[in-house]
Amino acid sequence: MKIPFTDLPAQNAECRSDIDAAIKDYIDRASFITGPDVEKFERIIADYLQADDCAATGSGTTALQVALLSCGIGKGDEVISTSHTFVSTPEAIINVGATPVMVDVDEYYNMDVELIEEAITENTKAILYVSIYGQTPDVDRFRALADKYNLSLIEDAAHSFGTEYNGRRVGSLADLTCISFNPVKNLGAMGDAGCVTGSVELIEKCKMYRNHGRNTKFVFEDIGYNARIDNIQCAVVEAKLPYFDGWLAGKTRVCERYNELLDGVVKTPKIAPWTTRHGWYVYVIEVDNRESLRDYLKERGVGTNIHYPIPNHQQPSFQPYFGDKPLPRLEKAAKRILSLPCYHTLTEQQQDYIVDCIKEWKKDNDYQFNG
Repeated sequence: MKIPFTDLPAQNAECRSDIDAAIKDYIDRASFITGPDVEKFERIIADYLQADDCAATGSGTTALQVALLSCGIGKGDEVISTSHTFVSTPEAIINVGATPVMVDVDEYYNMDVELIEEAITENTKAILYVSIYGQTPDVDRFRALADKYNLSLIEDAAHSFGTEYNGRRVGSLADLTCISFNPVKNLGAMGDAGCVTGSVELIEKCKMYRNHGRNTKFVFEDIGYNARIDNIQCAVVEAKLPYFDGWLAGKTRVCERYNELLDGVVKTPKIAPWTTRHGWYVYVIEVDNRESLRDYLKERGVGTNIHYPIPNHQQPSFQPYFGDKPLPRLEKAAKRILSLPCYHTLTEQQQDYIVDCIKEWKKDNDYQFNG
């Protein structure tokens, strides 16, 4: 079989007529940057995420930058975060002039809440956590620490659109939540796009920073960015949103079936007790000799990916900020993690084939799973 890691053409085909009609409407009305169409989009996203307000941005990365600025984060400040994330998370902290301070991960690959308090200094101004792979950390404990030390609480939810924590939807949990609509995300645009959700007061600041530091046409109140969303990307995401819950339900069935089929074969994702709806951005297993398994699957037509093979604190660009500080649990996991295909259009036959290939590899390599 030939099984790609992602299957965007099949997803887009389901709502192609809606997307085409939405784009045509925006083109016919020459609605390309800002205006009522963006305001409508922001209201739709805020309502879906049970958030007070929303500021659409040009990407998930710029969403992080305007969120940090809106919380008053800048030069000389420290932001406690995670190294197990895409580069944009620490990059955004550094690009607003602050310093990222990394803590190790827990059994769910999220920031270990037990390590946060000891990392707080007089310069700490925020906790920026990542809801990795579609699952949040224990947000109430993060909130308690943020309140205790008067810190801003910011969520990087690039992986977790649709996730629910104790029945509350991601987008309504932190002071500000940053979302990516990159095409490969669960709800994706056809190009870069993102948004920030949160209180009306903070979102007004986000809207200012995303539009060159202005809220009116001619008065620039602060230094900002050109971080505005393209209106056509609003049209695409808005057209896909009615399909999203069905897509996530299908993806959940696939991932839960993986958990059953791979139980005792390799290390499968652990589900936190507070996760009432998992976002399942990717399905990640752990295995020794990961490259061997990845090559084995590739030879048999199965696409895979790694999220993420080199932690940020070990990246050359971040050495001036992190030095040689070890994060042993993350460093061990980063050598073992492998993401399997898990889209909602994956058939049981395809999934059985992937699982059979993994079992064959295990047998051929005399691989012993120790839990």
